[in-house]
Order: sequence, then C-alpha cells, then structure tokens
Amino acid sequence: MKQSLEDTLLAAIRTIPDYPRPGILFRDITTLLGDARAFRRAVDELVHPYAGAKIDKIAGIEARGFILGGAIAHQLSSGFIPIRKKGKLPHETVRVAYSLEYGLDEMEMHIDAVSPGEKVILVDDLIATGGTAEAAVRLLRQMGAEIVAACFVIDLPDLGGRAKLEAEGVDVRTLVSFEGH
Repeated sequence: MKQSLEDTLLAAIRTIPDYPRPGILFRDITTLLGDARAFRRAVDELVHPYAGAKIDKIAGIEARGFILGGAIAHQLSSGFIPIRKKGKLPHETVRVAYSLEYGLDEMEMHIDAVSPGEKVILVDDLIATGGTAEAAVRLLRQMGAEIVAACFVIDLPDLGGRAKLEAEGVDVRTLVSFEGH
C-alpha cells in the first residue's frame, strides 16, 4: 500500500528533544534528506504548484534552505540565490537586520543576485516564528523581487510564522505541521 505524503515525511523527520536547549523539540530534516524517497517526494511536492510557471529564482535561506532550494531550482530551471548570515558572501552585498530571541542578527545576499521584477520563491526547511523568513522577504523585496511564495517542509503553527508571512502578502506552502515548538 502506498504511504501518504504526510506519513512519508513525518516518518522521515527526526525529533530531538531538548535541542538546542531544554523544552525545545528540534525537527531535524537531515534524516529526510538521507531518505531518497522522502527527499524526492518533498521536493516534488514543493515544485508541483509552480511547474510550468515562469519562476526566475529560488532563494534559499542558509543552510538547509540551500539543499532544498537547489533541488527546487534545478527542477524549475530557475536560478538560485543563497541568503546567508552576514560576512559569508565574497562579493558586494545587501543586508537586512532581524530580531532573534536574544538580540539581532543580519542576513545578506549579493547585490546583483536578483533584478527588479524577477519572480522569486523563498525556500527553507521550517517556518517557526517567521522572523528569518520575514527578513529574507524584506531583503528580496528591497531589491525589487516579486515574491511568488515561501515554501517550507515543516510548519510549527503554534509559533505563528506562517500567519506573519501571510500578513505580509506572501503565499505560504508547507508540507507537514508539528504542534508545539
């Protein structure tokens, strides 16, 4: 019997209790990435709504967004934009600051990574509070990108990130949800 997409993905995602600190249930997709069938199904499902559409670039948030985003960019014949932590890119960059639980951080991309009007899909493994994804959307829009969607394998709906992005007018696509954090 064929396993549902949700069952396949849930079975392939490892949960690590109390990481990175007590009380957190870390949703680890490295096990999904190591399972060829689950990885393929996740990528195919994230690609499907945009197959045949003109998507210029896929923007992946460091680090797991690079893995998923690269696979999605390949499938859609799109370019890829790495969005990285400050100081990790070799060329001139544009950056945006965003709030973390214990302070501020910055992310950046190359200044020539996207042209005004290009259609971009943002990709990462998980949406939790939405702070990082929201900052990436601001960064891309600052450079004139049209955000087609933000795609994630995992949604932690109790933390409100999806709603935050949707309030910014971003179409959000996720494959599985986990309650709590």
